[in-house]
Amino acid sequence: MRRLLFGIGCLVAAALAAAPSPRPFNLDDLARLRDLSDAVLSPDGSWVAYAVRTTDVKEDKHETHIWMTSWDGKETVRLTTGKESETNPRWSPDGRYLAFLSDRGDDSDVSQLWLLPRGGGEAEKITDVKGGVEDFDWAPDSKRLVLVVHDPGPDSAEKEKDKESLKKAKAKKPIVVDRFQFKLDGYGYLDNRRDHLQIVDRETRKAEVLTSGNFDDDLPSWSPDGKTIAFVSKRGPDPDRTDNWDVYAIEPRAGAEARPLTTFEGADNAPEWGDSRPAWSPDSKWIAYVQGGPDKLIYYGLHRLAVVPASGGPARLVTPDLDLNVLSPRFTRDGSSILFLLEEDQAVHLAKVPVAGGPVARVVGGRRVLSGFTTASDGRIAFLSSEPLVPDEVYAVDASGPRRLSRQNDAWLAEVRLGAVEQTKSTSKDGTEIHGFLVKPPDYQPGLRYPAVLRIHGGPVGQFENSFDAEWQWLAANGYVVIAANPRGSSGRGEKFQTAIYADWGHRDVEDVLAAADDAVARGLVDPDRMAVGGWSYGGMMTNYVIASTTRFKAATSGAGISNALTGYGTDQYVREYEQELGTPWKNFDNYLKVSYPFLHADRITTPTLFLCGDEDFNVPLHNSEQMYQALKSLGVPTELIIYPGQYHGIRKPSFQRDRLERYVAWYDRYAKPGKNGSAAAAAAGH
Repeated sequence: MRRLLFGIGCLVAAALAAAPSPRPFNLDDLARLRDLSDAVLSPDGSWVAYAVRTTDVKEDKHETHIWMTSWDGKETVRLTTGKESETNPRWSPDGRYLAFLSDRGDDSDVSQLWLLPRGGGEAEKITDVKGGVEDFDWAPDSKRLVLVVHDPGPDSAEKEKDKESLKKAKAKKPIVVDRFQFKLDGYGYLDNRRDHLQIVDRETRKAEVLTSGNFDDDLPSWSPDGKTIAFVSKRGPDPDRTDNWDVYAIEPRAGAEARPLTTFEGADNAPEWGDSRPAWSPDSKWIAYVQGGPDKLIYYGLHRLAVVPASGGPARLVTPDLDLNVLSPRFTRDGSSILFLLEEDQAVHLAKVPVAGGPVARVVGGRRVLSGFTTASDGRIAFLSSEPLVPDEVYAVDASGPRRLSRQNDAWLAEVRLGAVEQTKSTSKDGTEIHGFLVKPPDYQPGLRYPAVLRIHGGPVGQFENSFDAEWQWLAANGYVVIAANPRGSSGRGEKFQTAIYADWGHRDVEDVLAAADDAVARGLVDPDRMAVGGWSYGGMMTNYVIASTTRFKAATSGAGISNALTGYGTDQYVREYEQELGTPWKNFDNYLKVSYPFLHADRITTPTLFLCGDEDFNVPLHNSEQMYQALKSLGVPTELIIYPGQYHGIRKPSFQRDRLERYVAWYDRYAKPGKNGSAAAAAAGH
């Protein structure tokens, strides 16, 4: 495979020298943005490999390829090229190979495992499993790998066809549904195929089945002594009915029996928490993992750091008194402490705590959001991090502080003048302090009142953070002050703050985001007569709650939201969550009516509202947006419905991502600025 080697510093210096005067962010910059992920240090710590996602405008798709940068930051190498993407780079423990996942080389739409020799040469495919490889981990001797493999369909031959042929074949057959949870966004209707573990020999390519059954096995992690594989699984009479994931251990041989290591009646290291797999101590005696809240709290529960003996025995919370979420544990080289990601107020930091318990120390802090970290055998640490004005890049941990290694986004950032991002605090109706952000236009002039957009995040458990946000910068470049609040229900401020909206949507959280808008007006930054509101997912739901609660906003954009909970039950992927939080509709009808007031009181809405959704969204299906659109159309309120064909809950097609941002600004300009399509400068000046 062709390797591209260059001095990144020289490239950036040339780009800076040729760059014109900085200009505001535009949508062409969206296609130039490079998203980094999956950073992993080589065992000797000399290189960091990582995935880089770019946009092919002509083909209207994203591509992901693997790069690596030297520890001193002086050399950057692109390792893979081509039209197909490669993801999940992982070094072999001996440092001789870099494994990755890709669907390259055939007409299948499933990923297989590939190996790239570090010494040079072409990558080789070493698996050909019909269901595809979802994840993997190396054995410590670098001779075997454990795979997460999706069960093949009943007609394996169909999997050899291209996507279009497969869609046509599926359309001719009935879909048989018999599971409690039968939908999943991005996948479709769920059948009885599951994820299980297999072991593959690196040299012979021979694979053997390790687990099977009517349940999923995920996040495998091989012990340093090579004798055991830890993984997570959700088992029982009907795994669909709970979120009770547990940590298991199994010997790496066919016919071995899995042993449950945890018995907590809630989620232990749930796969949806990202690449937060069980972590082994160097002596293979302990496993660190993340324990969630009780099943009743679903996603509102706090994530705590725990350890359990690999041989069996009671688990122990390492951070029982830490009222913040933790993720991605990893033992230090000497086994005395555990490194982990710590979600704090508006940030994610790298922290460390003694295995025996004790004070939590911040290893990397500041106004940044770490999305992952990696360690080498000599103790070196690298991490991926974003800041408000800098997209994700790779950094090294040095004694003097973080040191940038990659500079994938420097060239285009040098051309762009971004809007300043400020942290804010405001006081809600009942006195609760609410934190958030203000983003000012790049040409902001003190003393002028600007039109504003109140943006609301999804989740609801999640938060706006100190990371780069292209949407914020696009709105700011068009003359808007962006108000981004973290209302109750957001993470980063403890479990009480997260659970404050449990079964009470659109109440305290609406008061909180309105308080942030009031604060921006009170500070003289925003014109109260030129305000808009919008969000996606729970942010779309909240937008509907807001415009049904007040008429102060001149325009709204509601993306993939719901306003009638009764239409959600049984039609989206959240049946467990509905029953845990609201109960069943036939026994708890009033709960469903309470949280459905935007639809049931749609006659209170006067705000012109743009609804948007993907037609294959199984997370918050399209009919929810259609229902609100129809209600406002019936009432004579200005409204439009934008349907993105072939898209799921997250809009993935680059041209549709651009279209969505263009429509946001066009809608806001039309109704929240004086005069149809009034210029940003004129609006800012009050003309």
